[in-house]
Amino acid sequence: MKKITLLLTFIFTSVLYSQTAFDFLRLDISPRAASLAGAFVSNTDDPNVIFYNPAGLNLIKGQQASFSYLKHLLDINSASLSYSRDVKGIGRISGAVAYINYGRFTKADEFGNKNGEFGAADLAFVAGYSNVLGKNFYYGASVKFIYSGIADRNSTAAAMDVGLLYYLPDSRWSFGFSALNAGFQLSSYAGIKEKLPLDVRLGASKTLAHLPFTFYFSLNKLNESTVNFKERLKFFSLGGELRISKVLRFRFGFDNEKRQELKIGTTAGLAGFNFGIGIKIKRYRFDYAFSSLGEIGSLHRMGVTTSF
Repeated sequence: MKKITLLLTFIFTSVLYSQTAFDFLRLDISPRAASLAGAFVSNTDDPNVIFYNPAGLNLIKGQQASFSYLKHLLDINSASLSYSRDVKGIGRISGAVAYINYGRFTKADEFGNKNGEFGAADLAFVAGYSNVLGKNFYYGASVKFIYSGIADRNSTAAAMDVGLLYYLPDSRWSFGFSALNAGFQLSSYAGIKEKLPLDVRLGASKTLAHLPFTFYFSLNKLNESTVNFKERLKFFSLGGELRISKVLRFRFGFDNEKRQELKIGTTAGLAGFNFGIGIKIKRYRFDYAFSSLGEIGSLHRMGVTTSF
């Protein structure tokens, strides 16, 4: 009970902080998570859950590693690498790195004279730990070192994620709760301090008894300042994963926030909708995801996950 009290105290005091800087931490890089619209807070079998809820790592079997690549709009590219393993007598330890490159830009002075190019990129290193809190109850925490660079300027930050997960193996229900990116800047651009993109999430997933289908649901940004609590409920995402066979999986997801934000006039096209596929060959699972941004364009993600 003392452990639970300490965890919940940290989570709810973190809600007091808002967010602005390092928004790349909100980006879904993993194709599986993205195809489910990021409704991954209750996941229990993927090393990429370290980016959504470190408590979910404890139910992963054996050692797993995953690499993901995202082809963003224009020249923006992103990639991530995650790894998780169990250490006997200690618990499950995990690590990850996420990177995004924004491409090259023309450098010019205040008079418009061009004098070269410069780049911009963000990077985050993550180290996580998870263990058993009680029967069917798990906890996890991870620490992050974050770097952001533009030309010859940079900013750094330290952050922490904490999470809880309750899993019912008989009914195959999973409930997850996490507070992500609670932290502060170590150094800033031009001496102006900014807050990190805190994100408090609550979600659930259910694998059906007589159909090879898992449903995912997540309430995101529960810490956001809104007119009333009802307004916070608009930040939701949901998804589903259908296992056609031992080899093939189809996935879909819907992000209500993106659907609303990307609406142009009275139409949003397919904005907010995500689709994906997973192909498992022996110890390897290859994933692809398509995410629509409506009239703006679309994102394509690819990845491979292996167990050993």
